[in-house]
Amino acid sequence: MLTFAKAVVRRRRIIIIIALLLLVPSVFGFITTRVNYDVLTYLPDSIETIRGQDILLDEFGKGGFAMIMVDGMEYKDVAEFKAKVEEVPHVDNVIWYDTVLDLSVPVSMVPEDIYEKFNSGDTTLMAVFFDKPTSDDDTLDAIVKIREIGGKQAFISGMSCFVEDLKELILTEEPIYVAVAVILAMIVLGIFMDSFAIPLIFIAGIGMAIIFNMGSNIFMGEISFITQAIAAVLQLAVTTDYSIFLWHSYTEHRRELGMDRDEAMANAIAKTLVSISSSSLTTIAGFLALCFMTFRLGMDMGIVLAKGVLIGVICSVTLLPAMLLALEKFILKLKHKPVVPKFDRLSAAVVKRPLIFAAIFLILLAPAFYGYRNTDVYYKLDESIPQDLPFAVANEKLADDFNMNCTHMLLIDADTPQKDVRDMMQEIDQVDGVGYTLSLEGTLGPTFPDSMVPGSLKGELASDNYELAIINSEYAVASDEVNDQIDQINEIVGKYDSGGMLIGEGPCTKDLIDITDHDFKVVTALSIAAIFLIILIALQSISLPIILVASIELGIFINLGIPYYTGTVLAFITSIIISTVQLGSTVDYAILMTTRYKRERFAGRGKKEAIQIAHSTSMPSVLVSALSFFAATIGVGIYSDIDLIGSLCLLMGRGAIISLLVVMFIVPSFFVLFDGIICRTSRGFIDRSREKPSLDKPEE
Repeated sequence: MLTFAKAVVRRRRIIIIIALLLLVPSVFGFITTRVNYDVLTYLPDSIETIRGQDILLDEFGKGGFAMIMVDGMEYKDVAEFKAKVEEVPHVDNVIWYDTVLDLSVPVSMVPEDIYEKFNSGDTTLMAVFFDKPTSDDDTLDAIVKIREIGGKQAFISGMSCFVEDLKELILTEEPIYVAVAVILAMIVLGIFMDSFAIPLIFIAGIGMAIIFNMGSNIFMGEISFITQAIAAVLQLAVTTDYSIFLWHSYTEHRRELGMDRDEAMANAIAKTLVSISSSSLTTIAGFLALCFMTFRLGMDMGIVLAKGVLIGVICSVTLLPAMLLALEKFILKLKHKPVVPKFDRLSAAVVKRPLIFAAIFLILLAPAFYGYRNTDVYYKLDESIPQDLPFAVANEKLADDFNMNCTHMLLIDADTPQKDVRDMMQEIDQVDGVGYTLSLEGTLGPTFPDSMVPGSLKGELASDNYELAIINSEYAVASDEVNDQIDQINEIVGKYDSGGMLIGEGPCTKDLIDITDHDFKVVTALSIAAIFLIILIALQSISLPIILVASIELGIFINLGIPYYTGTVLAFITSIIISTVQLGSTVDYAILMTTRYKRERFAGRGKKEAIQIAHSTSMPSVLVSALSFFAATIGVGIYSDIDLIGSLCLLMGRGAIISLLVVMFIVPSFFVLFDGIICRTSRGFIDRSREKPSLDKPEE
């Protein structure tokens, strides 16, 4: 380690030059990596709803889907509007009144149920299909152009519209996320570090590491908007710890041991690399656990976040030391007395009264776990955005004017007898909450004159292998009612067509609920097991992993249990991410204290003295790390108008403070109470060379 550290110090100018050169391809990679704003695309390709969407695109040339409501237009004007929409690039077709019946058919001859499917007061409804998938860039561009054509008289609803509005909101807010996180983190570091220049250097070094990480995402092709939004903030929050450790170690070697700056930095690098190896591994393990989710968003986030920590570690022991040495004069000019409280009295109080804090642990455990298990989550993605966006306004109008909240599409095998299709659609029409259906046999019925049916309808709703039916539901996506409705429809379809597939946002979201519920259990178990194993190997102890993981898990239970008691509903992905992020990143605080406790016990100190020293010396670094994490995330959580991102950042910031309190009070209390067990089940807590060759017991 020391040989590597000396090489870094010796070649610091080359390291800075290489880092600056690497910024060029990294910025290019960052700019050219596509961002995916549709989380439903991360569902497994093997499930029926996703396979059905592929069939819809292959067989019918239809991908994305939207509903357009046009207010206050005469039929001839609506027909002109429809014609303009059909000319928009990547619009496959538009289904409206004139698709079902020719406009020359007198209104008096039109069956009432058909008329009501397309009209409500002075509002008329049409469905538009795109020839590219829901979140494809071409589909989103088409949404923008249709909005321009329709102006204020057109209201467009559908998943593609949601994705477009979300994209615009993210692009507006994302630079502010980073700015808020950087400013608040710099304020905290400026107060608690011993020079106002240190935060600037830290942020510059971490900022370059973030750009390297985001630029390297180009090999993935694309990343999700959630990953894009929180990766930089989380990398800043997590890897700030490593920078703090390096600086504290450098100043210790420089001042207390009297080394010159090159020797002090070399020793600081070597010591930091050893001390952060286990802590960074726990963080990486927590993030990589996300990769085992069936829902592939976990893989997307896990790779990017784990890669960010690894790059952060590398930069913390190469680029950052080089920058600190190069800018030492600047650091000295802006020196000030840091505002770091002394923890001697608090440490003595905690060590003196361990039973009180152990009792607090037991008292909090049951209600925290109950809240954690019963916190409500939502899966309806549009609940995470402001309700004044065009998509949300259109959704509300669609529900009010047409009693329509969700649209399913049914792929029917072309070999299914027409009578079976009619009977099937009639049964589906009777399912609770089904507003109406649109299909060749089911809509017009066998008695309606075939000559009055435009040929375009047959072309749009039938292919060589499948017939397409549209089912409009009065129930909202992700509600219990629509999920029950989907089950009933699937049961009916199964009676008539074993190969029939029900697809659309509702069925996809139902699959999302089932899949992520399973994923949550898997990821939680894997992250705990991986981190437990890393701590066991790093600290060479059987008992310490149990104590540390149990303590941080209490913090997670409290953090994720609070929403239950406050009546807050969380986005479905929040619990999965927070449980792994809080465990992986904040267990570092406990490891830092444990390492010092082990060193003091090995040096021959009694348990209370060793724990008190470990507590009082570790807490300043833990405090600064936790407050930096809190500052980098809480501001984004408060600012963001996207609940999915805001709630994630709020819970990450709150989790850092809760974990700080757990490490400050619970962990040292457990050390006092279980010191005997820890020493007997761990290596390196007692220096056996100090023992006399007798039956004397080790010093406690």
